[in-house]
Amino acid sequence: MNKTQRVQTVTAVLLVAGCFIAGAAHAESKPEVIVGYEDNGADPYMVSMAEHLFEHQMNADVQYKLFSSGPAAMSALASNSLTFMCGIGIPPLVTAIAQGLPMTIVYNQERYTNAAGIVVKPESGIHDVSGLQGKKIAIVAGSQASFELATFLAEAHVPYASVTQINMAPPQMRTSWVTGAIDAAIVWDPVFSALRTAGGKAIKTDGDLPRGASSYNVCIANADWAKAHPDLVRGFVTALDQGYQMTLKERDKALAEMARETGVTVPVAQSELAGYELFSGADQTTPKVMGIDAGVKTSATYETLVNTAKVLNSIGRISSVPASFDTNVAPQYSKSLAH
Repeated sequence: MNKTQRVQTVTAVLLVAGCFIAGAAHAESKPEVIVGYEDNGADPYMVSMAEHLFEHQMNADVQYKLFSSGPAAMSALASNSLTFMCGIGIPPLVTAIAQGLPMTIVYNQERYTNAAGIVVKPESGIHDVSGLQGKKIAIVAGSQASFELATFLAEAHVPYASVTQINMAPPQMRTSWVTGAIDAAIVWDPVFSALRTAGGKAIKTDGDLPRGASSYNVCIANADWAKAHPDLVRGFVTALDQGYQMTLKERDKALAEMARETGVTVPVAQSELAGYELFSGADQTTPKVMGIDAGVKTSATYETLVNTAKVLNSIGRISSVPASFDTNVAPQYSKSLAH
């Protein structure tokens, strides 16, 4: 090999190495996104996960983290160790906002109808909400259940303090139910359905709540982070909408993926999904979800934030009602999904 050939070979090697390094650098430049979620039973976002739609739409390195409840996820969000949190109820979000954390709803996933509520043991003698007085009810304190219980008790004119609340995670409720440590539980699927299957009677479901003071599962993010990364948020909500669309159009495949994720049978997944009013990407900017522009303040989501804050304040969960939720409802990221 002469000198010219050696120079050409070295140059070629350097070019290949440069391309490899550039390619590796490009791969490493993908943003890291951590998506938190709860086990709320079958849900379209599980299809988004199974089909890698989050990775595709955000072009990011996506990791997933399971939380036992909303309150458990808030500390992770507060410390910026979590990018998005899905399947979270409104009360933990309101509590965080009241504490000064800049959290915002980027997508309202669904409204609970028959997938959550109050279930009682037949032998407890409880036939309606008024019968809860003096009884022991399992609850995830600070979760959506705190708002629901306070609302149902107020409607029935039952003093909030007259019911003994036992704070426990949903999986613990199954054991306490069997041992007789509780008379009732206010919880969501899959435990809500499991307790009914075990002989429990539902005396209230979340479908009994009005739309403007209702029980929703939402996806949230740090509002400041979202403003700084609008493309990632738009990709995130697009992936959620695609999971919803696949649930509609490829029902059997979607249910199979949900069942696999939650570890239940397809019929159980189907039953759990039937307990929700699901929202598409196009629904996000409508009045029944988050509205848009001036309509945000009169949307069902915004009104629920206000009404939830009032209830949480009345039962001592938060010290004061936030003056405004203007920065906590963000339908703008779904604007391009509106039809």
